[in-house]
Amino acid sequence: MIYFAHRGASQERVQNTLPAFACARELGATRYELDVHLSKDGALLVHHDYSLLSTAGVGVQLGSLTVADLKKYPLINKFTQTPVFVPRLQDVLPVVRPQLACLNIELKNDDNRYPGLEAAVLACLRQMAPDILPKTLFSGFDYDTLIRLRKLDKNARIGLLTRSFDVSKALALGAESVHMNYTRFTPQIAQVCHENGLKIYLYTVNDPALAARFADEGADGIFTDCIGLFVK
Repeated sequence: MIYFAHRGASQERVQNTLPAFACARELGATRYELDVHLSKDGALLVHHDYSLLSTAGVGVQLGSLTVADLKKYPLINKFTQTPVFVPRLQDVLPVVRPQLACLNIELKNDDNRYPGLEAAVLACLRQMAPDILPKTLFSGFDYDTLIRLRKLDKNARIGLLTRSFDVSKALALGAESVHMNYTRFTPQIAQVCHENGLKIYLYTVNDPALAARFADEGADGIFTDCIGLFVK
């Protein structure tokens, strides 16, 4: 069973921040998941939602901000008194590099909201972390985004993130895995994936007993907020 630290150690630190990824590493994580957006000035930002409403209490869109603007919006931090902010991808990479087995980058690009996002992510990895690129698994709900990524890099590792399982879409992409909400998972889906050479990863599973059941039913891995419960 494979365990991804979902947005870092997001039960221990503010999700998708440098402290969250550092904490996950300290807890023993070697696989991480994060989300990437494009800022107004072309920087790659690590954050889940398109706006800062849920994380900073301000309904501003990430795509309308520059990197300098981010310092105006400290994220809500219920864990420590230290101010934390939305990080850039290039700042996260050195944190997760030690003992890294896999970095799952979810491309947040519904309806091509960030034209050029795919090329920007590939360029960042090639220039700043070429050693990490072969360990990177790209995913996203927007199918056209993954198609554009595949055209840019025939060797890119892709995981189809989906709300409606369709093995033909994964195979057409040359994907290596399918990612889905655990509530939609069935042993039959696992069987179809394995028959077609695909892994099946489930999000977001925080209960070890539930994870064990999914492993018995054929799941290959989970994304978890509680990485410390699953790795040593």
